[in-house]
Amino acid sequence: MSQQTDRNRRWVLASRPEGAPVAENFRLEEDTVATPGEGQVLLRTVYLSLDPYMRGRMSDAPSYSPPVAIGEVMCGGTVSRVVRSCHADFKEGDWVLGYSGWQDYDISGGEGLVKLEASTEHPSWALGVLGMPGFTAYMGLLDIGQPKSGETLVVAAATGPVGSTVGQIGKLKGCRVVGVAGGSEKCRHAVEVLGFDDCIDHRADDFAERLAAACPQGIDIYFENVGGAVFDAVLPLLNTSARIPLCGLVSGYNATELPDGPDRVPLLMATLLKKRIRVQGFIISQDYGHRIHEFQQEMGPWVKEGKIHYREQITDGLEKAPEAFIGLLAGENFGKVVIRVGADE
Repeated sequence: MSQQTDRNRRWVLASRPEGAPVAENFRLEEDTVATPGEGQVLLRTVYLSLDPYMRGRMSDAPSYSPPVAIGEVMCGGTVSRVVRSCHADFKEGDWVLGYSGWQDYDISGGEGLVKLEASTEHPSWALGVLGMPGFTAYMGLLDIGQPKSGETLVVAAATGPVGSTVGQIGKLKGCRVVGVAGGSEKCRHAVEVLGFDDCIDHRADDFAERLAAACPQGIDIYFENVGGAVFDAVLPLLNTSARIPLCGLVSGYNATELPDGPDRVPLLMATLLKKRIRVQGFIISQDYGHRIHEFQQEMGPWVKEGKIHYREQITDGLEKAPEAFIGLLAGENFGKVVIRVGADE
C-alpha cells in the first residue's frame, strides 16, 4: 500500500527474536497522522535506512544503546520532507536527515534534525556514503587504522556501504586493498568498479589459502565488519603493529550461544601480544560525533569528483522493510539497503 496523507503506518517490535529475526517479530500498525504543536514539525518519511546494528536493538541484552521496547517503533535513520512546521528553523518542503524509524510520519521538536541542501541530487545518500556509514568508514580507517602508503589493507563486507568506502579511501591513501565479499559478482564489483586490488569470496572452500595468496606481505590493517571464519583466516596473516578497527561482527549477530570448538582466546591474545596488534572498537556517534565536519569537508568533494563510488539497493514500500532487513542480515544485499517509503518530490 502506498503512503497516504492522513494515515501513519508504523512497524513496531512485536517480539524479541531468538536467533535470526523472522517476520513475526514485527507488527504493522496504523493510526491517524498527528498534528505538530508549537515548536514542532511534521515529517513525512521518504527514505528509510536499514542497517545491521538494528539487530542489536531488537535484543534486550546490555549494549551501547537502549533496546527498542516491545510495541515501540523500530529505530532507523530517515530522510524526510517537512510537511508542516511550527518551528522557526524549518519550513515546509525542507529535506531533513533524522531518526524517525520505520514509519510514514513523525513529530519532531527539531532535536537532532539536520537540514539537507534543497538542491541535493541524491537525498538518500545522506543515509549512506555521505552519512553514518561513510562517516564510520572514514573515522574508523583514518583515525584507528592510520593507513600508510604501501601497506596492505583487508576489508570485510567489502561491497557494503562501510566496507566499500573503507577500501576506496585506502586506495586514496596509497594502500594495497584486498576485499572480502560473498560471491563472484560482488568481488568483481569491488575490483572493477571500486578499484580494489583483489577481492576474495569468503564462500570459497579454500578461502583462507586464497586470502593468504592475495596478501603476500601480510596484513597491516584489517577493517572488521564480520568476524567468524573471515577473522580466523585473517589472524595468522597479521603483521607486527597491525591495526584492527572493530566496526561490526555481523556473522554473530543472530547467535544464541558461543560457537562449538576449542577455546581460541589464548591464541588470539598471544598473537595480539607478540605482534603488538592494536584492536579498537568504536561507536561512530558516541566516539566521533564531534568530528563530523572533518568527514564532511573531505567526503563531499571525493564523491563529487568521482573518487568514491557508491551503490544503493533501493526497495519500494514500507511494507517490505522486515523482509529487506532479514535479507540484509543474511548477506543478500548488494550495496546500501534503503527503503523508499514515499514519493521523493
